[in-house]
Formats: sequence, C-alpha cells, structure tokens
Amino acid sequence: MHYSCPPVVGGVEEVVKQQAFTFHRFGHFVSVLAGMGGAFTDDFPVQIEPLLSSKDPQIMEVHEQCRQGQCRGIKRWVSDIHDILTRWSRDLDVILAHNVLHMPFNLPLTLALRRLAVADGGPAVVSWAHDSPYFQPGCPKYLNAHPWDVLCRPHGYIHYVTISAYRKKLFQELLGDFPIKVIQNGIDPIRFFYFDKKTITLTEELDLFNRDIVVVQPSRITPRKNLELSIHIVRGIKLLGYNIMFILTGAYDPHEQKAVHYYRRLRYWIQELDLQHNIAILAEYQFRDGTRLVPDRVFMRDLYMIADLLLMTSKDEGFGLPLLEAGMIKLPIACSHIPPFQELGRGICFFGLDEPPLFIAGRIIEYLGRTSTYKMYRNVMGRYVCDVICREKVLPFLREITQTSIRGS
Repeated sequence: MHYSCPPVVGGVEEVVKQQAFTFHRFGHFVSVLAGMGGAFTDDFPVQIEPLLSSKDPQIMEVHEQCRQGQCRGIKRWVSDIHDILTRWSRDLDVILAHNVLHMPFNLPLTLALRRLAVADGGPAVVSWAHDSPYFQPGCPKYLNAHPWDVLCRPHGYIHYVTISAYRKKLFQELLGDFPIKVIQNGIDPIRFFYFDKKTITLTEELDLFNRDIVVVQPSRITPRKNLELSIHIVRGIKLLGYNIMFILTGAYDPHEQKAVHYYRRLRYWIQELDLQHNIAILAEYQFRDGTRLVPDRVFMRDLYMIADLLLMTSKDEGFGLPLLEAGMIKLPIACSHIPPFQELGRGICFFGLDEPPLFIAGRIIEYLGRTSTYKMYRNVMGRYVCDVICREKVLPFLREITQTSIRGS
C-alpha cells in the first residue's frame, strides 16, 4: 500500500511494484492498494481509492484545517478510510504500508491504519519506512503539534522496517528505542532487462543469481574451439573457492562422427572433474518440465546480460564476433591470445594456449578483481536482487510477525 502506484513514476512506487511482482512470482496472493495510479498488471488485483492519495481535494482541505488547529472534521475521513482498509484487507495476512505512517501527505490514512493495527484478527501491519519529514532541517513546526505528531510516535501493534542502516539510525533517534528491521530495497533483473521466458526459467533452474561467477561461451562444439581448456579453467576457478556456472551455448552436429566423439570427450571431463553442477551445455539442456531449450538471439542477449565473463578458448578463428557483442554491453572478456582476438581486444584478459589452466583461472580472477563493473554487478546480484531479498529477508520476517504478535504501549 502507498499513496500511489505505477504508472505514477517514483522510487517508492517502483518498490511497491517490484515487491508485488516478486511475491506473486513466489506463489503468494498479492493485492495492491493506492490512491493514484492504475491497474499496471493483470497478474493480481490493483485497487485505486482516490481518498488514499496525497492530492485528494478533501484530504488537502482537512490538512489545512488541522494546520489551523481545527481537527474535528478529520474524524469523518479517518472513519471512511478505515472502512476502505478493512474491506480491502479482509483476506490478507500482512499489510506492507510504504511511507504512509511517517509522511504528512494523508493524515487520515495514517490514523486509520493505526486504528486498523489494533483490530482483533486483522492482518499484521508493517510500516515500510523510506523517509520522514523530521529528518530535514527545515521541518515545519506544525508537524510537532497534535495531531501531526502521530507521524513521529511509534505504535506498539505495528512492525517497523526501514531500507538502510543509516535510515534505521535516524528512525531510532526519532521514535526512540524501538525495534526496527533493516531490509534493503532491491532490483528485479528479470523485469529490468525484459528477460525472455526461457531465460527466466534457466536462471531459476541453474540458480544464476546466487553464483559467484557466471561465465558464458557461445562456441560451437568442435575441436578448434578448444573447449576442454574451458572445462579445466572452470575447474581451476572452482578450486579457488568460487561457486561458478559455465554456460556453453553452441550446438554440435549429431550426424558428424567427429563432433559426437568430441562431445562425448567433453562430457567425460565434466564427469571426471566433478563439474556436473558447474557446467551447462545448452545443446543438450532440458528444462525440468521436459521441454528442450532452443537458444535464439534474444536468449543469447539475455545470457550476456546475466554473465560476469565471456570466455573464448579457441585455437583458431577467422574473426571473433562474440568479443564485439560482449564489448557492446561492457561484459568482461577472457580469451586466448590468437591473432583475430588480438586485433579486436582492448583492455581484456589474454592468456596463452600453453599456460596451465589453474594459472589462467588465477589470471581471470585477478582480472575480474580489477574490473569495477564486475565488483558492483556481483554485489548487486548477490545482495540486492528482489528474489534474494524476498527469500532471505522478507519472507522469514513476515512469517515471524504473523506468528508472534507485538504488543506495547
């Protein structure tokens, strides 16, 4: 719940949308309630109630009256909004109220939600606090007077969440010694990148967002691509302590005896080196539902966006188009030191074909360690992806508060 939702543009609106889609993807019933915006999806209900907005003329009028000390008229609007909240939340376990308990944009909504929080058998109410006017040096004086001061008073029946350790410090200074959970905002790469459905499924099945390193190699399965070196490099990176996933996207000709023999040799090395959970060959990949994966250009673009590194171990090439594709999206590259790659490559990790695989693995890790885009990307993917935050922080928190009631003054 918030004052507004998409298509209204704003940071909190984006968080509301991300949370809603993430909960829905995890199989939970989701409902969005806002004062402005629209039905931005058909996946779950979005209810717009203008009385909950920050710009409703009736609410703005009652705000002006309260600023002048005339607070009697607010009771009607608190009652009307309380009825809306009660009907909306009848079948809900939890209400995530974004900012509305701390910002001065709809005081009747704030008071109605505080009243709802004490209802027997009602949903748990979470104040998901992004900001407060009391943090600003020019905070209006009227906000320290009744009834506005409710915005800086904790409520014993409400659970408090904020979005950073810094915000927690400020809210504790404002609310007093009161329990506040820190759950950072996240980003949804699936929606941010407009991933194809095949990509979404593969990402989930291979757990790509939780890997330390994702490496992609768009090479056909032929001996000149030198894929056995790639396999040994992957083993080297794994031995260095990294949870790596190597995705080989190229196909092979099942009717060509040499290609089949080479493919079987690669499978032998993967088995022998215990890399079954670290290497995916898409030429043979089947989704868990039994359907086969057929990569296309959109899928390949998606893989480049997910990957931390393009690896090319070819003994011989006429050109090197994957290097240009990776360069277009600033994807780090490690490749063999052959003439075509030398012509194209700038600022990338070259290695000799006669170098030991473990040595090459160390070079790649060192190279990625010097690549600032890799560090930030992996930081985001490891800690701030919506699915990760939801699974590791939000859902455990919600399970806890729906089983244990907070009671206080």
